Amino acid sequence: MLFWQCSKPDKAHTSRKVYITEADGRYTIIRNGKPFKLKGGGGYSHFSDLRNAGGNTMRTWDTTHLDRILDSAEVNGIAIIAGLPLPNSNELKLYNDPAVVKARLERFQTLIRKYRSHPALLMWCVGNELDFPYKLTYKRFYESFNALTNMIHREDPDHPVTTTVLNFNQKYIFNIRLRCDIDVISFNVFNSLHAFRKDLRGFAWFWSGPYMLLEWGINGPWQGSDYTAWGAYIEDTSKKKAEIYKNRYRTEMPLEDPRYLGSCVFFWGHKQETTHTWFSIFDETGAASETLATMQYLWTGTTSKIRYPDVKYMLLNKKGAKDNIMLNPAATASAEVLMSSGIKDIKSIKWQVFREDWYRENNKNSTAKLVPLITSTGPASSMKITFTSPREEGPYRIFATIYNHAGNFASCNTPFYIVGTP
Repeated sequence: MLFWQCSKPDKAHTSRKVYITEADGRYTIIRNGKPFKLKGGGGYSHFSDLRNAGGNTMRTWDTTHLDRILDSAEVNGIAIIAGLPLPNSNELKLYNDPAVVKARLERFQTLIRKYRSHPALLMWCVGNELDFPYKLTYKRFYESFNALTNMIHREDPDHPVTTTVLNFNQKYIFNIRLRCDIDVISFNVFNSLHAFRKDLRGFAWFWSGPYMLLEWGINGPWQGSDYTAWGAYIEDTSKKKAEIYKNRYRTEMPLEDPRYLGSCVFFWGHKQETTHTWFSIFDETGAASETLATMQYLWTGTTSKIRYPDVKYMLLNKKGAKDNIMLNPAATASAEVLMSSGIKDIKSIKWQVFREDWYRENNKNSTAKLVPLITSTGPASSMKITFTSPREEGPYRIFATIYNHAGNFASCNTPFYIVGTP
């Protein structure tokens, strides 16, 4: 069944565990015989936090520890959209070699058979942000992609198949419709979510099927975000991020659209991507940021009573991130964090200095964990720190992570540049 051709299901169709139905232009996920509105996060952990916040779905990007993930999700009443990682279409050597394609299909077939009956499974997501080009050069890519989706439909008719497109790309949607067989299309949209409704309306003449947003959130470290004179992207404080999540969901998410099946906020966990705090809703110890309370409010309408550190901003040598701060090597510098509500509820603050992470592979931000050059942890009275700047010329960041007595955190950071002597 093609994703733009959903219709009233017949009796055989309704026997499936999960399917998508349409009535008068409104699409609905039916799971175990009941309507299911997707409210989720992208990640691999913190299932109980997701459940307690009112979420019901976790989206993954690969099958690492999928058995553990599915079992943990089941215990917490969470459904899983399981990602099946694929090389992008431009990696033609991985699609033009029949032996490679056959081996990949067989591995996925074994995996599908293993997990297709798991009660926590909701859908399969084939690839992430794949390109769907038009040229005949990519014939083998489409053959391999369709062989995989056909195999899933045959081996596991109980669970729909989706794939994700980065932003709203009309060309890719066109090619998916003409050349692929999936049940629902999904999008990853961040900075351009404000234009998403308009994009949908403008292309409805060609495609009016159901959709999900499997990644959405704050502006990322890419085009559209503020950056310094040397190209370091400027990260908002965790407080500001929580406000952006709230405003973006309420004003830009097409919640009223009858084609909209739900969304997954990014990132439900802790990850390194340009910085270790940019997308992390939780820290490496499992402590939560204010975004957790924001998502609870958005999903349930209930305001959390849990308090979070109310960070305002950071200054480095009395300057902000947009001031393009440059320091001399091995010089004395000072940083301070200002709080909107004082430090009465603050337990501790951790200061760290890292080299700027510039590494890119396949034009994607690095996810390798960095080692801090400086780490200093102190009590609430340590909202100011004096340190010696690095000796080596180049870009750096200073981070502050503030914890309150409830065990929650707030974060902020400021990029700076060490200017070598001429």
